[in-house]
Amino acid sequence: MKSMSNRLFLTFMLLLGTILAVLMIVIGQLFPVYIKQYNEQASTEIRTSMDQVIDERKMDLTKEDQEALYAAQAMERDESLLNYVRARLYGVLAILFTITLILIAIISRYMIRNFTAPIDNVTDTALELAKGNYRARAQENEHERMIPLSHSINILARNLQDITTIREVEEERLKTLIENMGSSLMMIGREGNISIVNRVFLERFGMQLDDVQGKVFRTIGLPKSLEQFIDHVFLTEMPYRQQIKMEVQQELYNKEVYGAPVIGDHGRWLGVVIVMHDITELVRLEQIRKDFVANVSHELRTPITSIKGFSETLLDGAYKDEKMLISFLEIIYKESNRLQMLIQDLLELSKIEQHGFTVNIMPMGLQDVLIRGAELTAPRLDEKNMSFQVDIERDVQVMGDANRIIQIVTNLITNAITYSPENTTVSIRLKENETHGIIEIEDQGIGIEKHEIARVFERFYRVDRARSRNSGGTGLGLAIVKHLVEAHHGRIQVESEVGIGTKMIVMIPKN
Repeated sequence: MKSMSNRLFLTFMLLLGTILAVLMIVIGQLFPVYIKQYNEQASTEIRTSMDQVIDERKMDLTKEDQEALYAAQAMERDESLLNYVRARLYGVLAILFTITLILIAIISRYMIRNFTAPIDNVTDTALELAKGNYRARAQENEHERMIPLSHSINILARNLQDITTIREVEEERLKTLIENMGSSLMMIGREGNISIVNRVFLERFGMQLDDVQGKVFRTIGLPKSLEQFIDHVFLTEMPYRQQIKMEVQQELYNKEVYGAPVIGDHGRWLGVVIVMHDITELVRLEQIRKDFVANVSHELRTPITSIKGFSETLLDGAYKDEKMLISFLEIIYKESNRLQMLIQDLLELSKIEQHGFTVNIMPMGLQDVLIRGAELTAPRLDEKNMSFQVDIERDVQVMGDANRIIQIVTNLITNAITYSPENTTVSIRLKENETHGIIEIEDQGIGIEKHEIARVFERFYRVDRARSRNSGGTGLGLAIVKHLVEAHHGRIQVESEVGIGTKMIVMIPKN
């Protein structure tokens, strides 16, 4: 785009050239008149000089000859003079025209640029602001009439820059908040097109941004229950909250979904925003809590009912029969022991699960721990005519609490004995790798179904409830084991095959 100074200069030079051209034309038109006057004066002078010559030479010429002589002389002089004057005049005019044009061009160029430069600067600044370059500034020059305009433009530019900076900061904060929030977020326009989704949404549904951006929400493969929820918010244009169970990537999730309309300026309805909180773990924990309460109630009620029933029978007169008395007292004693063990395990588990629970970690050898665990469980092993197969090549040093690891080993061996038939073997192995000492307890019992392996560490979960309860178990042993292993920063794994047996693998860090 040409600047104002260039346009004014071209206009001025065009006007000036036109004026000078007109002057040249006028001068060209006046030139013949000037020549005619000059010729008349020259003719008079020639006639006078010719008369003098004729008189001096006493020439006898007729009047006609004299007129012809005058005319010939005048014509010859007129022609040469006309050519000479015309050439000189055109040369002088050309030089004057060129010099005048150059001088006027230089002066006018300077004056025009000096006048229009501030206007061009302000114009360029305004154009830059219109393009979004709010860092552009106008030069505040010495022209008094331009200073207020330049100053106003600069104030406007600073204000626009401040507003843009604030908006960019707010947009960045909002983007950071949306991208780092733990819940899935999706914003849908009034036409049903998805305008915003966050990282969590894409991860939860296994999608890419290009798969959803600008697409209609019904076409991207959302669960039907979620689509119905969105349709409800669109239909009612009211906030709505609902817990939805949905299948995502072949896994079942529980989501608390909140939807609300998005209202813009002047009450204009822009679309809806959907926020999904994953409450799958909360639902699972709530179910575990309910199961725990139900199991505790059942486990407590069973021995208490037995104790109460047999006590009432004895009070009704059964105590008079010595054999019945001894039998009932043995049952009451057994049930009271079971009740005591249950309460003890509950207290132990509660203590372990408390925040801040720690174990007394120090250097120790695992060989003595395994031998001690085998000694403590040997009586129960003998009751079922079972045997130990011990595979310990050398001692392995780890960082751990000896008493707690003995508790871990004892629970695992007891569990192996409980779920194994008579005349079988419980294998105890001690291994190591670069970072961990490894304890393996393997039985030849009933085994565990694959879908149940993940649940064996839940409180009160039993693979065979009747077998465990009859053995005097509380159903809390493996839950205690898991918490104690984690307190050592270790890991526990289960390998099992139904009808063949189960292997428990405990890894305790060396450092």
